[in-house]
Amino acid sequence: MRPHRTKLLAVASAIDLDFRYGCTPAWWQLWKGLYEEGVDLIVTPYRGRPVESPWWRTAPNPTYLEGESFARARGLAARLKGDTHLRRAEEHPEDGLGDRMTREAVWRWVTPRWRRHLERLVERERPDAVVVFTVPMAHLRGIPNALRERFGIPIVFYDGDVPMSLPEFGGMDTGFNWYHQADPSEYDLLVSNSEGGLERLRELGARRAEAVFWAADPDLFAPQAVDKETDVFFYGYGDKFRREWMQAMVGEPSRALAEVDFTLGGRDFRGDVGSARLLGDVPFNAFARAISAARINLCITRRSHATVEASSSCRPFELAAAGAAIVSNPVNGIERWFEPGSELLIVGDAGEATAAYRELLADPAQAEEMGRRARERVLDEHTYRHRARQLLELIGVREAARVG
Repeated sequence: MRPHRTKLLAVASAIDLDFRYGCTPAWWQLWKGLYEEGVDLIVTPYRGRPVESPWWRTAPNPTYLEGESFARARGLAARLKGDTHLRRAEEHPEDGLGDRMTREAVWRWVTPRWRRHLERLVERERPDAVVVFTVPMAHLRGIPNALRERFGIPIVFYDGDVPMSLPEFGGMDTGFNWYHQADPSEYDLLVSNSEGGLERLRELGARRAEAVFWAADPDLFAPQAVDKETDVFFYGYGDKFRREWMQAMVGEPSRALAEVDFTLGGRDFRGDVGSARLLGDVPFNAFARAISAARINLCITRRSHATVEASSSCRPFELAAAGAAIVSNPVNGIERWFEPGSELLIVGDAGEATAAYRELLADPAQAEEMGRRARERVLDEHTYRHRARQLLELIGVREAARVG
């Protein structure tokens, strides 16, 4: 008799990497990890079209036109204001009239269609659980209870953006206020990338909240045999919530070290980046090469993640997996994942950053050895297969996923 193969239905914020959602590349790696752990995964996107891969099957987006129309309207509104995004305040952003009107429209037109779509999918596929990945929780209001009552399976919400997603931070400028008028108690389990944010999620109504940290796929993020093309490199989605650290780790040091080549990948850097060269977007499939082409890689974590205990972001794991010599700003709980001084360096201000760059650039062997130790730590503890196993255990389907 063949063992039962665990099947999960994933409702994803997006699968398309072109949207530049920060979590999407991480979801790809986690879903690959679930596949490698023997899971049959079906992914249906909330925004954009489904994207096939060797590691999952897809189901359509029932509100594709509505989602793209809304995105175009937001883009137009931003351009009319002379900007690329509709900006939110960095602390306690208002849940304004536009947000409330959007939710009312979603509940009237979008939520009912998603309920019918998911009921049909669950009826057809009979998954062991449904996992919602970073879809605005309020938009699916009522659906988790309906699915549980009809099919008797666990419904899980996976929030990979804590604490940015919490009402007091309000999310990024491209998204929604997730928890306004949402009911986290509808879900059997709320999974978070942040250990320090769990109590806040319980305050918002989560019946059960557990932490699963980010990680890296060591095959995708592996050291590349390429020539060094830059000295100090940082890649990120803009500098919101980290502008002061961009100044301390890029702006001021790049002026103090005129002979050192600083480069930035990404867009929307609105603060002080000194004399750093701007490279624009780095395609995701070229990211590991870009890391290997730099003598030093910076991990500049946003203030929200850096200050809330053990709030993981993807970047330190990806850099470490690629064997980078990492210099990081202080992050509350980073020692949970890496050993400061051995597997990465922590700097507290512009002077310390400048000194660290001088030291590592003067001793390439030291930089290479630090990167080697960081990659070994990832292989031992921080791959997405590690996280996939943890997630399956939390959902309660770990044993069923053991195949072969």
